[in-house]
Amino acid sequence: MFNMAEAEFWVRLALVVFFLILIVAKVPANLWKSLGDAGKSVRAELDEAVRIRQEATDLLNQIKAQRVAAEQKSRELIQLAEEEAARIAAEARVKLEETIKRRKELAERKIAQAEAQAAADVKAAAADLAANVAETILADRAAKADSDPSVGAAIQQLQGRFN
Repeated sequence: MFNMAEAEFWVRLALVVFFLILIVAKVPANLWKSLGDAGKSVRAELDEAVRIRQEATDLLNQIKAQRVAAEQKSRELIQLAEEEAARIAAEARVKLEETIKRRKELAERKIAQAEAQAAADVKAAAADLAANVAETILADRAAKADSDPSVGAAIQQLQGRFN
């Protein structure tokens, strides 16, 4: 079995010596330690990834809750804005109606004043016309009266008495 002349013996012996050198140099221990450290590192990275994923999930849920709250707030703001717009529109209608009513009353007063002024102008024009007609009639009568000699004599007598 151990024939030193055979090459297999020397190969086996070299393998045994090689493995003994590896064991003495603590290569398997270092290899296991290195693999353990790598495993611990991978485990730590996985734990970190799980923690980050959980934080991301929590943050996503928080953002979703904030979005829902913001949407609710925006709906409330829109509702308030619509109510405010309706209130302002109602106030504007009331103010418009009041303004129209005031302007109508003002126009009616102006019309009444214009009618009164027109009536006064017509009365004044009628009075002027009546005075002009009366003057013309009196002038005609006075001209006829001048042609009467008895009237002229009476006027002459009156002039003499007043002077």
